[in-house]
Amino acid sequence: MLSGCKEDSSGNNRRALDSVVAQGSSQQGHWSYEGETGPEHWAEIEAGSDCNGKFQSPINIVKYKENTNLKPVALYYANKTKIHDVTNNGHSIQYNFEPGDYIVVNGLRYDLKQVHFHEPSEHTIDGVRYPLEMHLVHINDSGQYTVIAVMAKEGISSIPFEFLESFLPLKPGENKIVDFPFDMNDNLPENKEYYFYIGSLTTPPCTEGVNWYIFKEPITVSLEQVELLKNLMPVNNYRNEQPHNGRQIYVSRD
Repeated sequence: MLSGCKEDSSGNNRRALDSVVAQGSSQQGHWSYEGETGPEHWAEIEAGSDCNGKFQSPINIVKYKENTNLKPVALYYANKTKIHDVTNNGHSIQYNFEPGDYIVVNGLRYDLKQVHFHEPSEHTIDGVRYPLEMHLVHINDSGQYTVIAVMAKEGISSIPFEFLESFLPLKPGENKIVDFPFDMNDNLPENKEYYFYIGSLTTPPCTEGVNWYIFKEPITVSLEQVELLKNLMPVNNYRNEQPHNGRQIYVSRD
């Protein structure tokens, strides 16, 4: 059985949990995606973080191996779960969910806390970078993380994206109450095969021990939908590729 989320005695899990639940606070302004506060300086800016760790994310998904022990991701997303609010935290557009949606990994429940975006994608697959990457961030009762990554390619307009973007634009630091149900299943690819590896959060404190499930099949969004998000987020809000450092990447099969 594949597992990997570890307890972090340094307190990074708790710091990261606070960051995920309450992004947009003043503490989030200390780092950015460029210049003297860009990714190459995160480790020095965020003292005590994992940003200089060996098993960081994102990575290039290459040299993966098929693993027959990998089971389909157990998704428990309901059509009545509400998005509480949406915020422009200065780093991304983030939708915060009320309790209800969750997944089960190795017998543990991970609750969906928030969904946010990176343009272009943070992970690359066989060296290919997609126009957009969506992160579904889940946390268990111990403060450990599982993130589902969904790539998006340009094509026909996405109806779920139309709903999400109906609450935009938002200025940096601005927040808007949504209080509407959203079925996350509608924003996922039909084929749920995935790549799996153990990495980190891709933003400070870069907490390690994160289970990453990256769906192989992208969803489709229109150019206009990508551009709307792009214009509201920092230019190239993605972290640079991190070394594998001997980690194994697995691929599932239905």
